[in-house]
This record gives sequence, structure tokens and C-alpha cells, in this order.
Amino acid sequence: MQTLLEKIQKETKKLTLEEQLELVEKLIHQLREKGVIKREYLDWGELYGLGKGLWEGENAQEYINRLREDRE
Repeated sequence: MQTLLEKIQKETKKLTLEEQLELVEKLIHQLREKGVIKREYLDWGELYGLGKGLWEGENAQEYINRLREDRE
């Protein structure tokens, strides 16, 4: 018998990368509201390279334009 968490994890695998990132952002926001995690300053150097592959053959501007179109 699957736990609720296991069911949610299985369902999140069906989401697009953008949807998964949006979900993570929402979860982090909820945790911050509850005081479970606190906003800390980011070391931007640690973020270097995290977006690699996001645009899948597009240049960055094309990717941004596509995201904007998806919101309309």
C-alpha cells in the first residue's frame, strides 16, 4: 500500500520541469511561512550551471519568450 507521500512523488514525475520547479517554489514558500526554514543569503556561485539544459536547444531569450507565452 502506497503512502500519500509516495503517491505524490509518483504524480510529480508526470509534471514538466517547469511545473516541478514551480511546485518546489510553492513548498519552500509554505515552509518559510511556517518558520520551518528561514531565508538565507544565497551564494550565487553555487547556482552556476543549474539552468544548463533548461532551454533545450533554444537560446535564453527564446526560452524566456516561451515561458511568457505559457503564462498568457
